[in-house]
Amino acid sequence: MKIKDLKELLVHELKDLHSAERQLLKALPKMAAAATYPRLKQTFEDHLAETEEQVVRLEKLLASMDQKASGTHCAAMEGLIAEGTDMIDGEAPAFVKDAGLISCAQRVEHYEIAAYGCARAFARELGLEHVVKTLSASFDEELDADQSLTEIAEAAINPNAVPSNRP
Repeated sequence: MKIKDLKELLVHELKDLHSAERQLLKALPKMAAAATYPRLKQTFEDHLAETEEQVVRLEKLLASMDQKASGTHCAAMEGLIAEGTDMIDGEAPAFVKDAGLISCAQRVEHYEIAAYGCARAFARELGLEHVVKTLSASFDEELDADQSLTEIAEAAINPNAVPSNRP
């Protein structure tokens, strides 16, 4: 990889995010299917719809910069999804598995928050306000998804995953 300036780095980051989000489109339905707690299942399904919009946003941003969305593979997301797959395929009581799914999903969200935040900072430095605005929308959605997962974990999943608290 050869990058000569901040604009090229921004393009690389946008393509990496596009790859990450496209991989996530395939993983989220599997996570939703594996979740047993209804609110967690719904959160995964809701975030799938947001992820579809994020892919479209990234494609439009790249097109506005005369770039194709293809050409980059996000190895980080591939690894995070592999960890999620291990959790899906593993054996555990329902609330314990749901706690594990939340843990895997939050690692994904934190990666996306960092990636969108960095790309947004690059766009801001380059004076690309339309890119900043678009990336801010996705960044905020990732923050909201992370917060929803935390609320579900703290309110229902984690307490019920403790052996003495299970129904």
